[in-house]
Amino acid sequence: MIDTHCHLYDPCFKEDFDALIARARENGVEKILLPNIDQASWDSLLDLIQKSNLPCYPMLGLHPCYVTEHYEKELLFLRIELERRNSALVAIGEIGLDLYWDKSRLSDQIKALKQQLDWALEFHLPVALHVRDAFDPLFEVLADYRDTHLRGVFHCFTGEEHQLNHILQYHPSFYFGIGGVITYKKSGLAEVVKRIPLNRMLLETDAPYLPPAPHRGKRNEPSFLIHIADRISDVLEIPIERVKKFTSENAERLFNLNSQTS
Repeated sequence: MIDTHCHLYDPCFKEDFDALIARARENGVEKILLPNIDQASWDSLLDLIQKSNLPCYPMLGLHPCYVTEHYEKELLFLRIELERRNSALVAIGEIGLDLYWDKSRLSDQIKALKQQLDWALEFHLPVALHVRDAFDPLFEVLADYRDTHLRGVFHCFTGEEHQLNHILQYHPSFYFGIGGVITYKKSGLAEVVKRIPLNRMLLETDAPYLPPAPHRGKRNEPSFLIHIADRISDVLEIPIERVKKFTSENAERLFNLNSQTS
């Protein structure tokens, strides 16, 4: 399995990192993709890639919740790193829009998002999109990119059926990252996942956030990816080995992992 979205460089993983990686291997995780959130997280992300004996791959981006009054300086730093390291990157991410915590910076979030979408096109990289309480404004932004080769994933997809249908119709090159929320009984996500084409589905933990059942309330980690795959298996009524296979193939294809070295 491939964990396509995991903040493994988070300080909460420092004390038991080697044991955590061992548990991930034991539970079938073969590769981990690391979304960047801002300048401050970048060095930790790069250091972790060297430290881990499980292949890890970097993304680069400015998370919408970190779009502050200094976001242009953040983007300048990330642009320099992008030019230096673009051949090693698997995506621009995580980027997007988030109106859950703060609606006052929507304009700046949109500007930052558009700049980074343009980077993705320039460097022929996919994007990892974060969207929370912001599907409508995000769709407005993406409308300008319909006739481009932009591709990517809606990370931690928790949209409703009409939002899924919009993406399938207007952005058919995008995938859907399914995480721990599908294991939550009241989420309603299982019914939506039934309508996602198998060739557009990815697995992710978003660790240390959103741990799946039966680990809710605990720190999430890559080894818990097996619970997400198991739940998808139940929902789709197909063997878990098939889920592992097609989600891994999808990740390899979208992120061009076969050409990358960790």
